[in-house]
Amino acid sequence: MSFRDKIFSITTKEEFNTLSLAIFKFQYNNNTTYRSFCDLLYKHPSDVSSIENIPFLPIQFFKSRKVVSTKNNVEKIFTSSGTTGNINSKHYVSDVSIYEESYLKGFQHFYGNIEDYAILALLPSYLEREGSSLIYMMNDLIQKSKHTESGFYLNNITDLSKTLNKLERKGQKTLLIGVSFALLDLIEQFQFKLKHTIVMETGGMKGRRKEIIRQELHNMLKSGFGVDKIHSEYGMTELLSQAYSKGNGIFKCPAWMKIMTRDTEDALTLHKTNKTGGINIIDLANVNSCAFIATQDLGRVYDNEQFEIIGRFDNSDIRGCNLMAL
Repeated sequence: MSFRDKIFSITTKEEFNTLSLAIFKFQYNNNTTYRSFCDLLYKHPSDVSSIENIPFLPIQFFKSRKVVSTKNNVEKIFTSSGTTGNINSKHYVSDVSIYEESYLKGFQHFYGNIEDYAILALLPSYLEREGSSLIYMMNDLIQKSKHTESGFYLNNITDLSKTLNKLERKGQKTLLIGVSFALLDLIEQFQFKLKHTIVMETGGMKGRRKEIIRQELHNMLKSGFGVDKIHSEYGMTELLSQAYSKGNGIFKCPAWMKIMTRDTEDALTLHKTNKTGGINIIDLANVNSCAFIATQDLGRVYDNEQFEIIGRFDNSDIRGCNLMAL
């Protein structure tokens, strides 16, 4: 059974842990960037017997190194948006079909059959650049939904308003996914009372508006769209999997993804649950790049393995993570 088959057939915690250790050994042996990082920490697979001991590669390496665990040709390069003057992350994907399987199975697990939905994507900041993994995913989901009304909306929010109301009148299950500032732009011009639509924000003002706390954002969106809950999607350029929240900013992962938190002062110390720390992610779909990533997000993991994102580290490199000096 291949790594890929095992990744998407995980059903127990034990299977996840066993496969994580196997993929760690594989990536140590085949990913020169990751191996150098592990060697710097004196972490050899023979020393690592639990997932808590696996080193997490700081996400900044995706800006400066080609993080790959295979010699296969690169099929796709996903890039982060970044801000002016910053270096963008690059995720070299050698098998884009693994990404497709990950987001399709993830969506199906949380929301059911994609063909049941009309998909409306309000993602102007992503559409305006090349290399967005979110646009790749949404384009495929739009195609697979097979609804004539499914599609992207750039700045044509009047058309989007008409489509939303038309789908509501038909009683059509709809997913409206949008970047935060664009969803706010929409409800400033139009008010809705949606009964058949899931409103999902994918975070960030992207420099278009002042950042606000999640609760305030969600309250504004709930009022403007006339819904009880705002859903959220948590993903990033450097991952091939997404976590989803069905309300209150509490996220769940698919079976092949896990969130842990580390001490903000000591990047090598993991927290127990219920304590705020830096977000570490195991994404086994990243089998061909790096499955163990230390992000710049701050969050909290609960006893049931659900989690929330609280914010980000400041623009300086993560404190205690002076492990970049490879």
